[in-house]
Amino acid sequence: MKTKAECRAWRKKRIRKKVRGTETKPRLSVFRSATHIYAQVINDDTHQTMVAASSLSAEIAKKEKATKTEVAKKVGALVAQKCMENNIKKVVFDRNGFVYHGRIRALAEGARESGLEF
Repeated sequence: MKTKAECRAWRKKRIRKKVRGTETKPRLSVFRSATHIYAQVINDDTHQTMVAASSLSAEIAKKEKATKTEVAKKVGALVAQKCMENNIKKVVFDRNGFVYHGRIRALAEGARESGLEF
């Protein structure tokens, strides 16, 4: 019997075979822990992180209390705003083995609402 982490690792491996970020269309990778959520835009050709945001960012951490889903949506909007500042308009979404539900979905919706195209 596989653990939850092992199942996620298999999903992650299967997704990463197909999803690749380039300079013109980088990869938006999302990681979710029990308390925080992290997003970074990565160029896989040069192995560089172009933009990063998380629930620990100063813009989000100092705000009033909110649910984890609301915070995830704000992180998505923040990463999209930073992408627009760096002239990145299109990305490939990498959910990193997590199910597209809840906080992962909220982050994606926040990024889309702020103008980022997947």
